[in-house]
Amino acid sequence: MGNALFVVWRESVEAMLVIGILYAWLRRNPADGGLRALWTGVGAGIGLALALGWAMLAAQDELSGQALEWFQTAILFVAAGLITQMVLWMARHGRAMKGQLEAGLARAADRGSWLGIATISALAIAREGAETVIFLYGLGLEQDSVASLAAGALAGFVLAAFTAWAAARGLRFLDQRRFFQITGLLLLVFAAALLVSGVERVIGMGLLPTLVDPLWDTSALLDDTLPTGRMLANLTGYRAQPSLMLLLIYVAYWAVVSFAKSRMQRRV
Repeated sequence: MGNALFVVWRESVEAMLVIGILYAWLRRNPADGGLRALWTGVGAGIGLALALGWAMLAAQDELSGQALEWFQTAILFVAAGLITQMVLWMARHGRAMKGQLEAGLARAADRGSWLGIATISALAIAREGAETVIFLYGLGLEQDSVASLAAGALAGFVLAAFTAWAAARGLRFLDQRRFFQITGLLLLVFAAALLVSGVERVIGMGLLPTLVDPLWDTSALLDDTLPTGRMLANLTGYRAQPSLMLLLIYVAYWAVVSFAKSRMQRRV
């Protein structure tokens, strides 16, 4: 539940802030049918995300055996990759995002194109929605209870609405820059956990060697089959009995992420 709450909260806040930027610009720069086009685009973006979710579930129902295993494993890797790409993209382009959105709206309004306004909002919301759908599907593969996943997602959305309201009110306790830094780091930790789950599946298929298995055993300290250990495993990728291959890929992931972030910081 906690992972679903966090992911939906973070993604929904970003989507709501995007809508807020577009709405505020259109209020300051009225355009014929502009607000109607905005909400049409928001609805279309949500619809596209829901269509992706339906397509994934439909594909799952049509698959079985090894094909289903491949599909689910691929989703774990895609989700981990999307989270990582999104966090790195936000770290590099987040400051310019408002200006880019407003510039796109200005061009569309100058042409008198309500379709352009709708497209900008639809693409922005569809991206956040599609990422959320893929993340939740990946989470669903690691959790037993669909009800718990749904409850976490609903709670995350409610919390996101409050957070976006606080941001709009300019409340002092919400520093948007710090918010995205902290949540971005937590998302990277979560992406690493999804990567670990995907690698374990690939090892289980016999496509990767374990090299050494297990490399160590910390079950006596924290067993990842018990509730507390399982929660930590789902959140961070912790394994009480990891293989050497799993550890090498985990370390390589953080090395690549650290290198990418250091390069971006040097360019700023």
